[in-house]
Amino acid sequence: MKTSQSRHSSTKVGILGLGTVGSAVARNLARVPGIKVKRGCDIRRLRFPFPVSHNPKDIINDPEISIVVETMGGISPAKKYILAAINAGKHVVTANKDLIALHMGEILAAARRRGVSVLFEGAVCGGIPILSALQENLSADRIDEIYGIVNGTTNYILSKMTEEGVEFSEALKMAKEKGFAEADPRSDIEGYDASYKAAILAAVAFGAEVKWKDVYREGIEKITAEDILYANEIGYVIKLLAIAKMVDGQLDVRVHPALVAKSHPLANVSENFNAVYVKGFPVGELMFYGPGAGGNPTSSAVISDIVKITNSKYKMQNVKLKQFKMKKIEEIESRYYIRLQAPDRHGVLAGISKAFADKKVSIAAVVQKETVGNLATIVILLHNVAEKNLKAALRVIEKLPVVRRISNVVRIL
Repeated sequence: MKTSQSRHSSTKVGILGLGTVGSAVARNLARVPGIKVKRGCDIRRLRFPFPVSHNPKDIINDPEISIVVETMGGISPAKKYILAAINAGKHVVTANKDLIALHMGEILAAARRRGVSVLFEGAVCGGIPILSALQENLSADRIDEIYGIVNGTTNYILSKMTEEGVEFSEALKMAKEKGFAEADPRSDIEGYDASYKAAILAAVAFGAEVKWKDVYREGIEKITAEDILYANEIGYVIKLLAIAKMVDGQLDVRVHPALVAKSHPLANVSENFNAVYVKGFPVGELMFYGPGAGGNPTSSAVISDIVKITNSKYKMQNVKLKQFKMKKIEEIESRYYIRLQAPDRHGVLAGISKAFADKKVSIAAVVQKETVGNLATIVILLHNVAEKNLKAALRVIEKLPVVRRISNVVRIL
């Protein structure tokens, strides 16, 4: 069912969930002519200039409501209500990254069958219109690669570690005090939030069905002030990146920390901001930058989807996602930064170099840092190497009597 109303005709909207994002949508939608919130739904007793129900069916079964906005978050019961709204012939707008990342194919298939739209600009990078750009403005381009900073909490933590030299635990405490980190921040710092967004970006950019469980994920909890300092000394900053590439017909989708050259635009993205870098043809290279979370930025994305649906010239894009092979992390080649500790004595570097050479791993540079007691910190930079070769070499190196421990391994963008 495609609406025939123009942008300025009366369109009635129902909002499921009136928390930070839902209430911002309701508040800011009042400024848009021709669109009205008829009813909201929340389990709390809230006061709004429209009725608030405790029963989602009051919205889903209302024949006057043509667009259902889901800002509840989580999988259950949000998925059930979204599918019920679709089956009732209503368009759906959601900012639910978890749900879209895990169930995009099923939800879009249901929307195609019913002839309605499901839009989710607010699910990735808050107020940055990255999904619309990929679907519309860059629709004639071949997108080759997307990588970016898609989680504001981790970017704030890494920024504070870089700017103030504090350890991870102190930077996390600062993020909580600012309201940028939840009481339980694991979804952010362990990379889950960014992995959901990486899956969505890959699906939209490449029209691909991405199984979230196949997205490789590392968080930032192992990054130390020492890593930040040494990266800075060799011309890099450390960022948590979401990466999506199409390489020889195979998908490469992953999330992990990476050393980013200070000359790269992403290196200067600080605080809790997001940025997404896109490479394509014939467009070349683009970067999208802005606030990645919060009520108002996310509501901007949600409202843009609502307005899009009400436009009579809007063409639904519930594309059928294609199957692609996902590259395993072991097959992917990267450059690497390695920090290890070894006794400060003759023969250490010779033993490490031989282990790397035996596994066809090429060293680009070696720097010996300060010695504490009789232990020296050694920083090694590698040329491009397949992950499986690197892991094989590290298994040998960690058993060498001249190596005390491998402290960290971080990819270089």
